[in-house]
Amino acid sequence: MKETVRSTLVGLMLGATVLVCGCEPAPQPYGSERQLFLPGIKRQVWAVAPAVNISGQKAVDPLLQADLVYQQMQQVHGLTVVPVNRVAEVFAGLKIDKVQSAEQASLVCDLLGCDALVVPTVTMYDPYDPPKLGASLQVFSKPAGFTRPKNVDVRELSRAATPQEDESLPVSNANFLQAVGVYDAANGSVRDAVVEYARGRNDPEGPMGAKEYLVSMDRYCGFVYHALMMDLLKQMDPKKEGFEEKKQYAQGRKQAGRKGE
Repeated sequence: MKETVRSTLVGLMLGATVLVCGCEPAPQPYGSERQLFLPGIKRQVWAVAPAVNISGQKAVDPLLQADLVYQQMQQVHGLTVVPVNRVAEVFAGLKIDKVQSAEQASLVCDLLGCDALVVPTVTMYDPYDPPKLGASLQVFSKPAGFTRPKNVDVRELSRAATPQEDESLPVSNANFLQAVGVYDAANGSVRDAVVEYARGRNDPEGPMGAKEYLVSMDRYCGFVYHALMMDLLKQMDPKKEGFEEKKQYAQGRKQAGRKGE
């Protein structure tokens, strides 16, 4: 009798083990991150300047923020990126701590042998949950045919770019692009964008998942600079972006028609 009961219990335990193993959920797919491409067929060389901090927060490290921008720019297909330390060396040689005019930026580009200079600016910085970051990316492209003057006075270049008494703003420059944004993680749309950005960049089976980008301020800053880079690339090729939007809209309409049938 005891042997029968023991055999029955062992059989039940084995059956329960098989059921538990059989009901184990399949692992979540890792996914793939969204790829960014520089418009055009010619590869370009961009440099990243140390960030300008106007947030009022002493915790902002200009070199660290510039490095985070550098990491995001390296992922753009068609871009070769000059490291921040080389730009800092050129700044030191010119005895400036930041560029204050397009003329200064063109001079820096010429000394570095690059096509454009990216200047990050931090306007708001709050690393506590939910994190907030306000930032801008300004792109100064070196004009075609630019020649470096023999005797350069960088301060004179800055004064020459100052608006005159009858001008409210400097004259618009076709070689200048800017992306600006404030990203507050308290907003649902920002959280959705963080989840989309995390796909393909972190392990979905990890203990924190996409929340890791809301806990680590450096990772959150990387998300923001990625979004600003997307904005810049759209400005550089609006026709292509519009085509992609129309294509997505048409696909959505087609899928909606199939559901209605």
